[in-house]
Amino acid sequence: MNDHQLAAQLATEAGRLLLRVREELADAGEAERKAAGDQRSHDFLMAALAAERPQDAVLSEEGADNPVRLSAERVWIVDPLDGTREFSELGRDDWAVHVALWQSGELTAGAVALPARGTTLATPSVSAPPAHDAAPRIAVSRSRPPAIAEAVREQLNGVLVPMGSAGVKVAAVVQGIADVYVHAGGQYEWDSAAPVAVARAAGLHTSRIDGSPLIYNRPDPLLPDLVVCRPEYAQGVLAAIG
Repeated sequence: MNDHQLAAQLATEAGRLLLRVREELADAGEAERKAAGDQRSHDFLMAALAAERPQDAVLSEEGADNPVRLSAERVWIVDPLDGTREFSELGRDDWAVHVALWQSGELTAGAVALPARGTTLATPSVSAPPAHDAAPRIAVSRSRPPAIAEAVREQLNGVLVPMGSAGVKVAAVVQGIADVYVHAGGQYEWDSAAPVAVARAAGLHTSRIDGSPLIYNRPDPLLPDLVVCRPEYAQGVLAAIG
């Protein structure tokens, strides 16, 4: 398998594992489901990457950060379960699995699995979103839409569309369900690496909220803000939050 195929396969298989965990722990508490999902998906991805790409480094949300990645040419950046709260609530489908590859300074492959929807979006074959002529749709959290999203809504005369995890929001822009996702409340590299790789493959704009590039595999994995949007909205989005 090439790196694109591996990213897609691992994200999809981790998603299937998470669906089984959900079924097995249907009668357990939400905290137990969260913990089991995070750990079992992480363990699966670490074992699979060690088997398939033993020379590569890995940065995972659920693993200890090994500084060897900073001198590695190839680093897999994974979020074994993006949206643990959504995953823990039975019946919700707005959670994801992220698998991305950083190589020599760039994201070169990535996949976002939406297991409860039976979908995986992966480089390089993801399509550009279909045209949308109505009011721009801004993806926001269900429970806490940020003020920055409201500023973008006003600038673009758009509408807010509530949905779950970061990966789901970026996937919504890729799929043409939303047009803009902007975040400034704190994230880490694993929250955005795979979604950004997929978004770029679909021809979308990706950047920090000041318009600067998103840079991965840094000593501090905190990457607190993000813009993903259709290219025609990028100027207006950045003007609203600049």
